[in-house]
Amino acid sequence: MARFYRMDIQLDLFGEWRLVREWGRIGQAGQVRQAIYPSQAEARIALERHCRVKEKRGYVYVT
Repeated sequence: MARFYRMDIQLDLFGEWRLVREWGRIGQAGQVRQAIYPSQAEARIALERHCRVKEKRGYVYVT
């Protein structure tokens, strides 16, 4: 089964940093989860932590 997992750090209109994660099957709408962080550095740390976990589960980084 072909799956995807997408992560992005975004600044919202209120000045909060969000780690946006989306996952699901390729070709279908995925699920989305957002986590709020007070700084970009903390959001970046969370993104890197999630990347390591996903790589251990077999996901491959694609640009």
